[in-house]
Amino acid sequence: MSTPKIPEPGLLIISILSANWDAFWPDLLKALEERFGPADDICEPFAFDQTGYYDAELGTPITRRIVSFEKLHPLDDLADIKLFTNVLEKRYADGDNRVFNLDPGFITLQSLVLATGKKFSHRIYLKEGIWADLTLIWQKKQWVVFPWTFPDYAGEDMKSRLTKLRQSYKNTLSKPQT
Repeated sequence: MSTPKIPEPGLLIISILSANWDAFWPDLLKALEERFGPADDICEPFAFDQTGYYDAELGTPITRRIVSFEKLHPLDDLADIKLFTNVLEKRYADGDNRVFNLDPGFITLQSLVLATGKKFSHRIYLKEGIWADLTLIWQKKQWVVFPWTFPDYAGEDMKSRLTKLRQSYKNTLSKPQT
């Protein structure tokens, strides 16, 4: 018999896609920090050009920022975090079109799991219409992709950024808890 054990909390990251940062930044960052605590790392916007999936809704050219937060969060908070980011997307929307897309997820020592509202064969249902997407796993000191991994997360630039965040998370875990 296995004995249930609560896992270590994860590093919350939120990927933000937009073509119109002036419409909401830094107000969005303030709203995220009010909910999740101070940001730990905020990257400068970088190109999101692996797909045109969001072009009609968000405009072009789309860039991405990844924000991570100092406070680690319980892994079972993922659905609630996604529900909150959905509220923010609606709050800032221009009519029926979002101004930005928010994709929250957790980095752990083993994986990157993103939250989504879209079901698919490999996704695990969490609650209230939210699914967990196992996007990448950490194996042999590198990120490993799956056939379903989004092309933007499978690229070397993204994996390099995620490796940096994973190392920061690992360093946080190794610090004595106060």
